[in-house]
Amino acid sequence: MSDNKDLYATILGIRAPWYVTQVDVLAKDETITVTIESRPDERHACPTCGAPCPGYDTRRRSWRHLDTCQFKTFLVADVPRVSCKEHGVQQILLPWAEPGSGFTALFEAMVIDWLKEANVSAVARLTRSSWDEVYGVMQRAVKRGLERRPVVATENVAIDETSVLKRHEYVTVATDIKTGHVLFVSDGKSRESLDEFWAWLGPDRTACLKAIALDMSAPYMASIRANVPSADSLMCFDRFHVAKILNDAVNTVRKQEHRALMSDGDESLKGAKHLLLENPENMTRERRLRFREIQASSLKSARAWAIKDAARWLWGYVSRTWAEKGWKAWIGWAQRSQLEPMKRAARTIRQHLGGILNAVLLRVTNAISESTNAKIQRIKNRACGYRNRARFHTAIYFHLGGLDLYPRPEGAHTTS
Repeated sequence: MSDNKDLYATILGIRAPWYVTQVDVLAKDETITVTIESRPDERHACPTCGAPCPGYDTRRRSWRHLDTCQFKTFLVADVPRVSCKEHGVQQILLPWAEPGSGFTALFEAMVIDWLKEANVSAVARLTRSSWDEVYGVMQRAVKRGLERRPVVATENVAIDETSVLKRHEYVTVATDIKTGHVLFVSDGKSRESLDEFWAWLGPDRTACLKAIALDMSAPYMASIRANVPSADSLMCFDRFHVAKILNDAVNTVRKQEHRALMSDGDESLKGAKHLLLENPENMTRERRLRFREIQASSLKSARAWAIKDAARWLWGYVSRTWAEKGWKAWIGWAQRSQLEPMKRAARTIRQHLGGILNAVLLRVTNAISESTNAKIQRIKNRACGYRNRARFHTAIYFHLGGLDLYPRPEGAHTTS
């Protein structure tokens, strides 16, 4: 039995004043219990000020540790409370577990590693733990990660919304464009949702912003203008959102024209939907030949595509004056096209031209938000959805926050 004590003292990193007093193996229950004690005359440090203090009392606690082979392993100890003259009675910090946790630091680190690869239910099955226990590890990891996150002035931020449960339930996500890390998550996609981010960021860090990438959301724009100095010079509506507006307009022209042609038995646009939305450079030879036929025709859809294609060449300007002239000339062409969907798209672009010009000159895109959105949807799908929005927030921060998630108990001798 002495060998067992020495073995567990070694693998647990137990050092003075702590020592292993007993190892109990229950083969029937497939459990091992390791009892740890400290020297009775030891003066432990106050967890607040670090001053050596006399003992007050002890409380028995247990922690789940990494399994020993197939046996669940638990640590048990009578944890002292000390009486500090300045801070009163407090429980001491332990070298193998963080305060408030029912698991050792090594066990939590293992669970965190697995949670990065699988959902909570799967990790609970693998560790023979409850769903609530594993989610508690994730929750504590995010809490400590957010507390440790350094206060850094973010220069470029991307704002977007993503769905939570059903189609019309959303969260607002703010992402640091440089690092790709999620900075903040709030419920909904209203002005108030984004106001929460500015309140969290604070006026000093908000004043450091150089660019804000977003879609053309009126509530988000209102929030930015109300909270950010020189807001109109920072808002960037990038080419991905402009391209979506133009693609939708071209597709509307195609659908309208296709219905009219089919009523006369003309199948010129049959199967042409993706041809008019795809980049010709990525087409197969067969599809490119079909596309060239449409492009060379007198169809309205061909004219709409030409207008859309011309816009993609307007993102290379380095002078705001010339960029503005180019975009205004394009808007004039689209508005004279006699194609109502293209005219509507041109009006939208004219209304948001300042933000588009900012994106052109600052070379800022919202691509990081689109990438983050896709990752969030994968997180949601892996968990088969989230009924609780707070848990959804936790999962986003856990996987995408770039946080230091791992426990670092006081005086620990082992690391994850």
